[in-house]
Amino acid sequence: MRSFTLISALLLCSLTSESHTVEVQSGGDVTLMCSNISSTPTLTEWFRVINRTKPSCVFSMYGSDSKPSFCDGFQNGFEMSSNISTVFLKIKRVDLSDSGLYFCGFYIEGHTVIASATHLKVQDSNSVICLVEESDGMTNFLIVILGVLTVFLTIVVIVLAVKIRKLQTVCDSEYSDLQDLGSDELNYAALNFQAKPKRSRRPASERELEPHVVYAATR
Repeated sequence: MRSFTLISALLLCSLTSESHTVEVQSGGDVTLMCSNISSTPTLTEWFRVINRTKPSCVFSMYGSDSKPSFCDGFQNGFEMSSNISTVFLKIKRVDLSDSGLYFCGFYIEGHTVIASATHLKVQDSNSVICLVEESDGMTNFLIVILGVLTVFLTIVVIVLAVKIRKLQTVCDSEYSDLQDLGSDELNYAALNFQAKPKRSRRPASERELEPHVVYAATR
């Protein structure tokens, strides 16, 4: 029966995809639960699988009124209990070695039936502190970077505003000079384009007789 149970546990570890995860910090206590699927008293066992390759029996008990017993290799630190609807496994002062996949097995009518599984993750309290400190350090670094970028962008905006103001002043000055110069050139052109007076020819009768010229009349 034990060999068949271990084979069933190995199959569960390789095929199960419905296990839920429980996270706890090292040094604390945790209680795992699975549903009691047997309607009559039967042999119930808690199993643990480490790295999905090595299933091990942790506790076993018959029915909910009997005294649970440790399996080989396990000692104090685990407590098993059961009632009509739920089977419990309490682990005291957990450490990193307690991480793994836990599940219940019920021996019903000559077959081992596997109940729901729980993936226990034990976090080292020191590593949690380090992660918090690292996160705080990264946050402070990002704040400094954002402050530097803000100051830099502010300086760039001020410099551009000053340059635009100077260019606008120069353009206004040149435009005013062009307006004055254009007015003078127009006046000069008006003077140059004035029509020249035409010389009028006097009739021959009104011309004065030139001196020292002999006039003769012939028929």
